[in-house]
Parts: sequence; structure tokens; C-alpha cells
Amino acid sequence: MSTKVLDKPSVVEKTSTIRKPAPRYRVLLHNDDFNSMEYVVQTLMKTVAGLTQPQAVSIMMEAHNSGIALVITCALEHAEFYCETLCNHGLTSTIEPDE
Repeated sequence: MSTKVLDKPSVVEKTSTIRKPAPRYRVLLHNDDFNSMEYVVQTLMKTVAGLTQPQAVSIMMEAHNSGIALVITCALEHAEFYCETLCNHGLTSTIEPDE
């Protein structure tokens, strides 16, 4: 019985995998005429972890003055969660792709 020895290739080709970053989405807050400013600020801080009161006030004021404000830019799953949570608390929110 003979044994055959297989030669190992002397050169190993490396293939590099380039990962595309996950698409990001903007969570937008729209102005409304029925929620108080204080309620909007509190809801923003409860919904978006790490959002400070000054940041929440700034977002609320931008929506109040311009009609719309950027809350956060994040992955789609998180954007959907934030948007749905804001809407469930009576605020008007939408998401759009970040370009």
C-alpha cells in the first residue's frame, strides 16, 4: 500500500472582504399644534437614550420654528423603533434615508 503525499501550495491567496457600512436613516420630528413643548422634550429624552435635555430642547425648537427637525441618524431598525415610539406618544415622526 502506497501513501501519496500532497504538496501544500506555497502561496496562500488572501482575499479581502470589503464591508459596506449599513445604510443609515434619519428620524425626523414634525411640529404639531397640540403637544406642549415640555411634553415633546420629555418624550424625546425618554425615547432616545443618551439625549440630554439641552439637545432635546434644541430638537424641539427646531421642529417648532422650522416645522421639522432631525432627531437622530441611525440604522433602519433603530430608526423604525424611535419613529414608532415617538408616534405612539402622540408626536409626529417620519424616517428617511440618509444620503
